Amino acid sequence: MAKSKEREEEEVDSGSGSGHRMIDSMPVFTKELLAGGVAGGFAKTVVAPLERVKILFQTRRVEFHSAGLLGSFKKIMKTEGVIGFYRGNGASVARIVPYAALHYMTYEQYRRWIILGFPDIGRGPSLDLMAGSFAGGTAVLFTYPLDLVRTKLAYQVVEPSKFNIKGMLHAEQFYKGIFDCFTKIYKESGMRGLYRGVAPSLYGIFPYSGLKFYFYEEMKSFVPEERKKDITVKLFCGSIAGLLGQTLTYPLDVVRRQMQVQWLSTTNRVEMKGTMQSLVMIVQHQGWKQLFSGLSINYLKVVPSVAIGFTVYDMMKLWLRVPSRDDVSKKAAEGKTNSSSILQS
Repeated sequence: MAKSKEREEEEVDSGSGSGHRMIDSMPVFTKELLAGGVAGGFAKTVVAPLERVKILFQTRRVEFHSAGLLGSFKKIMKTEGVIGFYRGNGASVARIVPYAALHYMTYEQYRRWIILGFPDIGRGPSLDLMAGSFAGGTAVLFTYPLDLVRTKLAYQVVEPSKFNIKGMLHAEQFYKGIFDCFTKIYKESGMRGLYRGVAPSLYGIFPYSGLKFYFYEEMKSFVPEERKKDITVKLFCGSIAGLLGQTLTYPLDVVRRQMQVQWLSTTNRVEMKGTMQSLVMIVQHQGWKQLFSGLSINYLKVVPSVAIGFTVYDMMKLWLRVPSRDDVSKKAAEGKTNSSSILQS
């Protein structure tokens, strides 16, 4: 019996050891991709109901224009049930997983490249502003078509009459799912259609992503050294940074949403051709307040989303044994120095 128990413990230790060896053999950027993807997908699913209502507000869906937050929740529950709160969430998660993975990973990579390429730039918040901006733009370019599909699916409101006895959708629903939406957009407009509204996305993500990391690192610089590893402090700093960045760039998010769904909307008859023109048109025809429509819901969404995202990302990095930024940058610098020495010799 004792031998059997010892053998079991050895097998557990062996399995644990092989697991650690496999994790340690993974490149750092792969670990960062995995950690960022899991964090993004988990956080996005938790706040999906608020995201759905926010999109309906931003795109001026007639039924929800004056319903308010609670009224919108009640209407969705009455007409579509619980599943209505997650309409478009499949496309949202399919987008956010690669988006968050790329965002976190490229942020770390850009940060290292800037340090190696411009050693005199320092490691303050300005570094995070630049790295965060480039990372945000990179992630948007690679994942924008999924964001477009998510918005179109979330914009659709399915009435009870459009369900048959078994709860399946009738053929008259325009988009039946992610693949169907992709296919129809591509057939009608090609790749250009899949990137409709990408300009305001880039205009918005560059300052938002950069400012988010900037504010986060700037606030952390005022935190005492012994409290910097406190997860509560990280979550608080991250949430405030997200709120500040979102407020400053939110109008561009509204422009992007309206450009994405304008030809589906019965309330928007004038074609939006460019970011600035669309911005002016929204102010002229809908009022300047429309540029901040859904912002209060976004505040409710950003705080838990950023909090959950940072928490899960930190936990994943710990589980994946990701080395500290300074250690990775030091190894990269040493590798660069060794390569230069070999070339010179």
